[in-house]
Amino acid sequence: MEQIEIGSSGIRASRIGLGTWAIGGWMWGGIDEREAIATIQRAVGLGVTLIDTAPVYGFGRSEEIVGKALKEAGLRGKVQIATKAGLDWKDGKVFRDSRAARLRTEVEDSLRRLQTDVLDVYQIHWPDLETPLEETARVLEDLRREGKIRAIGVSNFSPAQMDAFRAVATLDAVQPPYNLFERDIEADVLPYAARTGLTVLSYGAICRGLLSGRIDASTTYEGDDLRKIDPKFSGERFQEYLAAVQALEALARERFGKSVLALAVRWVLDKGPTIALWGARRPQQLDPVGEILGWHIDAQSMADIDAILARCIREPIAPTYMAPPVKRP
Repeated sequence: MEQIEIGSSGIRASRIGLGTWAIGGWMWGGIDEREAIATIQRAVGLGVTLIDTAPVYGFGRSEEIVGKALKEAGLRGKVQIATKAGLDWKDGKVFRDSRAARLRTEVEDSLRRLQTDVLDVYQIHWPDLETPLEETARVLEDLRREGKIRAIGVSNFSPAQMDAFRAVATLDAVQPPYNLFERDIEADVLPYAARTGLTVLSYGAICRGLLSGRIDASTTYEGDDLRKIDPKFSGERFQEYLAAVQALEALARERFGKSVLALAVRWVLDKGPTIALWGARRPQQLDPVGEILGWHIDAQSMADIDAILARCIREPIAPTYMAPPVKRP
């Protein structure tokens, strides 16, 4: 497994991380807890050491499942736990809150749910525009000094917001959406991270399964699955993305003897100081991990990938629909 240091923290983690939003069940149509625990334990067995979670993933359930999976198999010492703060919820509605008191409450709740005495990477989930960034950053820096967290990160922040944050706290990581189909960070966040020494935890590496190679025109989603509201998964736009996946699959097989999933994750890893967060909730979904390691995408293939995307997709759709409301209720 490839490794990377997270910022200047001294923490080394696997470059493939397990994303656990789906494991929380919320917005993914529910979850089987035993299967989720088996998935986490299998990931560690395959060499994945970074587990990324958040309180809002299932309103605490994802963190609880991660904590239970690591505890029962004695795996805490083999992994780095990355979790988040700065989102609250009421009656199932999520909103931003990074005020000092809220963060102090959240860190204790996360430590309890995860059954640990320290969080390896603590990230602000979304910028709270009603709270000064300096206040938020100061609390996280204090938590680091107190030994409750080891490294500090932010998620969905712009470079300007990160500049304000870094004026008060040492920042080690940034977590934006990044995959073959969602590439907005190439204009700002990715070069900013490379310039300032931040590690990029790229969420959505296989674009909510769209780049897994397992989705076709007949695929449907049940319950509260967020893909029911993602424009990429419906109508003519869905057909465009499926055509792109088919062309990328052909390139992956012909050039590298790999699956489109392996190509998609390898592409993220070859794009900079990145960790690819791969969401899974069943152990067998992790079978392709070994297929991603030990090779790289050459410059000509990178150019050909760009050409496929330009040909198949009229206008890429950003994941802006996932952003919580800016104002608190």
